[in-house]
Amino acid sequence: MDRKEEFRALLRGVDIVPLTMALVTLTGDTTLLDEIASFVKGPWDYSESIPQDTKDRIIERSASYLLQHDRVDIRDPSLSPELIRRMMSVAVGGEVNAEYVPMLVEHMALATRSAAEPAGPAADDATSHTPDIARALAAERPDDRHSARHASAFHVVIIGAGASGLCAAIKLKEANIRYTVLEKNDEVGGTWHENRYPGCAVDTPNHFYQFSFEPNNDWPHYYSRQASILAYLKHCADKYQIRENIRFGHEVVSAQYDTDRSNWQVQAKDRQGAPLTLQADAVICAVGQLNRPAMPDLPGLDTFAGDILHTAAWRDGADLAGTRVALIGTGASAVQVGPAIADHVRSLHVFQRSGSWVARSPNVHRAVTPAKKWALKHIPFYAEWYRFQLFWAFGDERFKALEIDPEWSESNSISALNEKYRQIMVKHIRRELEGREDLIAKVTPDYPPFGKRVLADAGWYTMLKKDHVKLVTTPIERIEPDAVCLQDGERVPVDALVFATGFQAGRMLWPMDIKGRTNRSIREIWGDDNPRAYLGISVPEFPNMFVMYGPNTNLGHGGSAIFLAECQMRYIVKMLSLMVDKGLRTVEIRQDVHDAYNDTIDLRLKNLVWSHPSVDGWYKNRDGRIITNQPWRLIDYWRLTYEPDLNHYVTTPAGDI
Repeated sequence: MDRKEEFRALLRGVDIVPLTMALVTLTGDTTLLDEIASFVKGPWDYSESIPQDTKDRIIERSASYLLQHDRVDIRDPSLSPELIRRMMSVAVGGEVNAEYVPMLVEHMALATRSAAEPAGPAADDATSHTPDIARALAAERPDDRHSARHASAFHVVIIGAGASGLCAAIKLKEANIRYTVLEKNDEVGGTWHENRYPGCAVDTPNHFYQFSFEPNNDWPHYYSRQASILAYLKHCADKYQIRENIRFGHEVVSAQYDTDRSNWQVQAKDRQGAPLTLQADAVICAVGQLNRPAMPDLPGLDTFAGDILHTAAWRDGADLAGTRVALIGTGASAVQVGPAIADHVRSLHVFQRSGSWVARSPNVHRAVTPAKKWALKHIPFYAEWYRFQLFWAFGDERFKALEIDPEWSESNSISALNEKYRQIMVKHIRRELEGREDLIAKVTPDYPPFGKRVLADAGWYTMLKKDHVKLVTTPIERIEPDAVCLQDGERVPVDALVFATGFQAGRMLWPMDIKGRTNRSIREIWGDDNPRAYLGISVPEFPNMFVMYGPNTNLGHGGSAIFLAECQMRYIVKMLSLMVDKGLRTVEIRQDVHDAYNDTIDLRLKNLVWSHPSVDGWYKNRDGRIITNQPWRLIDYWRLTYEPDLNHYVTTPAGDI
């Protein structure tokens, strides 16, 4: 086989739309866009119906280009913002608004000179302090060289070495800011180190669920398993050489702001209980919302004689083969662990409080083919355009389905678009459970789509149809040493309890005792379930403290938690750089700015699906306030966190200390 035929063979196994976009980027031939536009109906590889002869021509041209420019990676294509927008629209089979171009270019790692021109409408009132697009695309820290000379004297303590903590460490190192990471576990990874239950996997496409500055083109699956994600995070820790700054096996107990010294005293303990105290000019709390497992308060649980497991704290070596298992919960971890253990247990009783929207996901078990991996690695701009498609598919395209239409009268949906999603998901349920009307009635949620996280079907409905699997909707009354007892009097004998009951998301930063400038603790201010922060990052009375994946930052409609971490860390690094450049000792968010922001998000959240009367769950606190989710589109939060505004903060010059 000659070289060109080898290219042809490989190209036949790649996605044609990102291949076309890569070819347009490389050659400037926009006629290809006209040829395929009418045949692309969405961002997925199965959403196109491009005629085979057109595909063959694109493959032939691509093979010829690669033969002529083998392994050449051009990094500065001459693409105008208008052309980029047109290409994006064709690539996803729908209109991409101009306001998205700068953000998408940045996260595609496709920053071009010509794209740095202003594009898109101005932000609305809620994002009025957004920088202009030209500054956004320039993506440079202010006076970078000056910052580098002085920032090394600054010391930051990062709490947690999960994805957010790693992002924080990498970006601080880039800015030449000295840092120490305190991590309670013996390895990096956070939730991906701790969540090791069977079937554990990401439910966001992996080629999107990764740092934009460290793309991985070797993911084994489109939705990769826990071990692969942990390996990626370990790779990032190693590549960026941050392990030397991590104190493993050290759990933070408290952090006290010292008003006399204007710094933080961070206290931790190692596994033997030995104390460690670090002084820090700033603290970044990177423990997130999904950090501490939530166990239901079931009477008699302490009397159970069998195995008790939680998906967020799975015991290594746990063996459920041949046992009678009770799976309590039907959320994100349940729909993964259930199918993974079902064929190995003697019986499986699934205890459901409310059904979840578990949607069709054709790629959930698919492995990435060798041809696709080759294309991601070797075809210039193919990976960038493929990541863009995923970004769009899992991004703001869905946001309108979250908005409540006050004129809508249906009880189980909130708008015509939301109802459209509901019908699609109901169709999937009926197709999967055909002939089992009893199960269909039980699993179909009575709340609108997106009221809780929409889950990827990894075999959930197939599992429920198995003879030895039973879905139980009667509430649990108590636990006995060898059984689960229900409120209707039924007694279900079991050997093991598997809790898939999530996290204590409302008790953010718990159990750490964090005290700020006034000596009030974060628990006194927030209580157990009412956390608030400006942008989810800054809290009044806590100078130089920043929170990642904090209050009201969860992405309820899509997106990636890693995208969120990058937005927040860009904001934090720019703030720290401003402090160094301007000789500031402290920055503390103004109470009025903080309160106005939280009033705004509370008002906006009232118009979104989580405020619907039928929706309950971990997004809300006991008073019904939504504490985890944000009301913003991805583009809004990207703008809000792009550039810190010192006018929003009370600042103290270093000379006044």
